[in-house]
Amino acid sequence: MSELLRTPGDEAAVRRAGDRALLCCPRPDRVAALAAELAARSLPGVVDLLPAAETVLVTLDSAKSATRLYAELEQLVAALNAAENGNVSRGTSPSGEPVRIPVHYDGPDLAEVARALDRTPEDVVAAHTGTVWRCAFVGFAPGFGYLESPDGRLDVPRRPSARTRIPAGSVALAGGYSAVYPRESPGGWQLIGRTELDLWDTGRDPPALIRAGASVRFYDAAAGR
Repeated sequence: MSELLRTPGDEAAVRRAGDRALLCCPRPDRVAALAAELAARSLPGVVDLLPAAETVLVTLDSAKSATRLYAELEQLVAALNAAENGNVSRGTSPSGEPVRIPVHYDGPDLAEVARALDRTPEDVVAAHTGTVWRCAFVGFAPGFGYLESPDGRLDVPRRPSARTRIPAGSVALAGGYSAVYPRESPGGWQLIGRTELDLWDTGRDPPALIRAGASVRFYDAAAGR
């Protein structure tokens, strides 16, 4: 392996993750742009891209490809980190036809969320349905997409204590993100509603209804829009 491939734990913008993967560590606000740029470039040897909250894992087809692409990835991360906010546009806005999700806004935490934001429950619903959300990454459980908004107006903290059981289809807010629980599980997010859509179906191709980079629009099922 090339000496350029530094080990995890240093301050490198690109770090080694085994012999066939590289972990790119840009500024947190550049992750979406980096993932979109890598996808657009279709670099030879890249077999998978996995964006997370603060990193993008690039899986390669061989150790040779990892060595060859290291310098290019490092330069790309450095360029994105140095760019002015106004010049980082790729990946920061949702594109394509949004995934539409009907929601019954009767969640047990809706009133508390409204109080935390100094708004009415109706205001929260209007803001939630009026936002084009973008799936920044998928984690926690298969099909659980972390959806970010362009303005962060529904940024509320997690609950002080987690629930041991959250029903599948629960629509939630926490830490600036929105999400839909794809299956029954514990969780500490604020529940504002529920959907009857199946977010994860192994009989579907692909199984996940929401994938990283997808845009999402929620709508009020009771209003039909």
